[in-house]
Amino acid sequence: MNQQHLNDAATTLWRHFSETTRLDALPPPCRPASRADAYAVQREVARLSGRPVAGWKIAATSEAGQKHIGVDGPIAARLLSERVIAGGLRIPMDSNVMNVAEAEFAFRMARALPPRAEPYRVDEVMDAVGTLHLAIEVPDSRYLDFASVGALQLIADGACASWLVVSGATPAAWRDVDLVGHRVRAYRNGELAGEGSGANVLGDPRIAMTWLANELSGIGEGLQAGHIVTTGACVAPMAVAAGDSIEVDFGVLGTVQVGFA
Repeated sequence: MNQQHLNDAATTLWRHFSETTRLDALPPPCRPASRADAYAVQREVARLSGRPVAGWKIAATSEAGQKHIGVDGPIAARLLSERVIAGGLRIPMDSNVMNVAEAEFAFRMARALPPRAEPYRVDEVMDAVGTLHLAIEVPDSRYLDFASVGALQLIADGACASWLVVSGATPAAWRDVDLVGHRVRAYRNGELAGEGSGANVLGDPRIAMTWLANELSGIGEGLQAGHIVTTGACVAPMAVAAGDSIEVDFGVLGTVQVGFA
């Protein structure tokens, strides 16, 4: 993928992002041919936005999430700072084509994990984490049929990144909690909409964190101190529409809520 094609792809995607319009797919000359190409386009889209990067999202860490967007494994993307918000606020849904919300475990980095040749281990990654947060992701796509374009075009488009609702740091002693078996219940308009556990996140949210550290290292990127990382849906994606509200109960870890305008 030459520089002109990369620039054309990023310009196209950023225009659709900023104008909340949709395309069928990137023009064939502008389609990334590798994950490295796809992440390069994503990086250029973030640069064109002019917004700081607040952290990263991991998409498709569960079988349900993979089926939802038509991929066979996890993908990652930057989170723009203006789209990471506190719980209790309302998100506009008038132009969203995905119309789902996802309950997720999120971690904030206390120390950076720079790229390196040797893969990171789970214990190294978690030692660099400072705090655990509760999150609701509200994804969106610039593609009309996001489940058909494939992983590379999705990565280029930010892995369906849009809004991330994040609680404050959980006061619980979360490092002593079994995140794999920890039950999470999500309520839509006060009624149970789904439940799951950390086992749905690549088997363990900490494994998902380690996958991300190594995925980024492989493309010469790293996690920065202060970055928030949301690890993927521990409850199957829940349909939402304007007027709905979602509250996710993480038990002893707390709750997080969002409304849709």
